[in-house]
Amino acid sequence: MYPPNGPTFKGDVSWYTVNLDLPPSKRWTDIITDKKNEVSSYVTVSSLMVDTLPYPFNEEIRGIASVSGVPLGEVVLFNIFYEVFTVCTSLVAEDVNGNLIHARNLDFGLFMGWDLKNRSWIITEKLKPLVVNIDFRRNNQTVFKSTNFAGYVGMLTGIHPHSFTLTMNERFSLDGGYIGILEWILGKRDGMWMSFLTRSVLENATSYESAKALLSDTKLLAPAYFILGGNQPGQACIITRSRTHSINPLQLDVKNGRWYVLETNYDHWKEPLFLDDRRTPAMKCMNQTTQAVSFDTTVYDVLSTKPVLNKLTTYTTLMEVVVLTFYNFFQIFVNVIDIFFYIYFCNYINIQKYAQWNNLIINTTGAS
Repeated sequence: MYPPNGPTFKGDVSWYTVNLDLPPSKRWTDIITDKKNEVSSYVTVSSLMVDTLPYPFNEEIRGIASVSGVPLGEVVLFNIFYEVFTVCTSLVAEDVNGNLIHARNLDFGLFMGWDLKNRSWIITEKLKPLVVNIDFRRNNQTVFKSTNFAGYVGMLTGIHPHSFTLTMNERFSLDGGYIGILEWILGKRDGMWMSFLTRSVLENATSYESAKALLSDTKLLAPAYFILGGNQPGQACIITRSRTHSINPLQLDVKNGRWYVLETNYDHWKEPLFLDDRRTPAMKCMNQTTQAVSFDTTVYDVLSTKPVLNKLTTYTTLMEVVVLTFYNFFQIFVNVIDIFFYIYFCNYINIQKYAQWNNLIINTTGAS
């Protein structure tokens, strides 16, 4: 229940300020100085080229590498990781008074190593100490606020005061982020990194409609879902993106009974994968409450219900744009059933690999 308490609640997210008036290489100094050890612990991967990334993100990344002591290329890879590996639940709901509530769980780290001792996903637990709230300011005025990972310059969750709220979910597609990233490395750079786009929209768009246009029309490196909420009744939508255009957008339509929009990681017009159906339980919870929706009686509880809350959940965010409410929490999942699923999955994969290898040996032996 809200306010958060009980076995799933693990604390509030700390606040920091990023001064957009500073040179890009200096903006993240305070955060990275405070989170230096956590960044070094998480980022242990190979290098990539920072010069190809757009300004000011490339200079901000250089500054993060300088302060943290982590090699520059590794910080770059840390910043593009989320183009292909983020799974989430996002929703925007309109209450009976026309107020819009935007909320999300951010899940990350699927199949990236299981810690048998602590019964948790390794990457997910490494990320949690890096979660921070950031107030992005210019001329001593708030431009936008975001929940983010220290050292990550793109945006996954944010609020532009009194104008709009925005979350981004990964969209899995054959023409996915891997292809776009490969094209970028090979020199084809006409698409935009999706988390850089959300950062740019939060920083520069001034209204729900202008944000919607940018999110719908900008060419991307990776497919995505953008969940956007405005400051007027009816202003909420799910923008389903291919790398080149918007597909079948879903708009809030209270008059016809659609008082909320909800997105996980599957196209809203298709059935979700049965092994990862967070949508159906979340929608059942929302439908049971009807439009008498609020932070304390509905949304937080929906996001705290399994499997919407799971062992991949890194943080939970609740936003109301008009009154500028922006709450973020750590939660934990207190169930071990997923351990057995993971062990079963790994054993299944190993059996399949063994069978393929054994078949290869038999075929090779027979051919000789």
